Amino acid sequence: MVKNLYLLRHAQSEYNEKGIFQGRLDSDLTPLGFVQARLVAQELSDKGIEIIYSSPQRRAYKTALTVADVLGLEVIVDERIREMSFGEYEGRHFWRLMEEEGELLRAWLSNPVKNPLPTQEDMESFKNRVESFLRDILQERHTSILIVAHGGTLHAIVCLSLGLGLENLWNIHMDNTGITQLRYKAGRFELKHLNRLCHMKGL
Repeated sequence: MVKNLYLLRHAQSEYNEKGIFQGRLDSDLTPLGFVQARLVAQELSDKGIEIIYSSPQRRAYKTALTVADVLGLEVIVDERIREMSFGEYEGRHFWRLMEEEGELLRAWLSNPVKNPLPTQEDMESFKNRVESFLRDILQERHTSILIVAHGGTLHAIVCLSLGLGLENLWNIHMDNTGITQLRYKAGRFELKHLNRLCHMKGL
């Protein structure tokens, strides 16, 4: 059976706009974020999506609800695709953190498995929950699935699907409402596109 997984990073949140490390923290969508969510919903309207899974965090869930409203679908919340916890760095401004802890942060970005942040979520636990979600998705009877979540968890899905390893977690980039498509066929994944943003041209 061929399956198409559409991975959607949430629309712009208030903390995104302010440059704040979010992780498990939450914030609502900005007015721009709600516009982005409507635009991406229209972009996804002809993809034959049958079911939508979302992280429980507000920025992802509200993006998913907006898409679901346009597509006429319900949203299934799954705790396993919530964002990675960044520990004590959550709530801090990213660029200020880069100034103060630049060496540590750059090492983490280059290889988060080898160089974890202080008090962040354990990488093995993070890997296990994302892998568990992915295994269940592949058992789904639906063949066209939308997954609305966060940079960290969506990057992990791509890395684990393609055998890249979580050391490459931050070598992938997804913008707010960037669409990534994975196709599962004959027991293997193919990356069809990464971080597609055609729907954002009008903004």
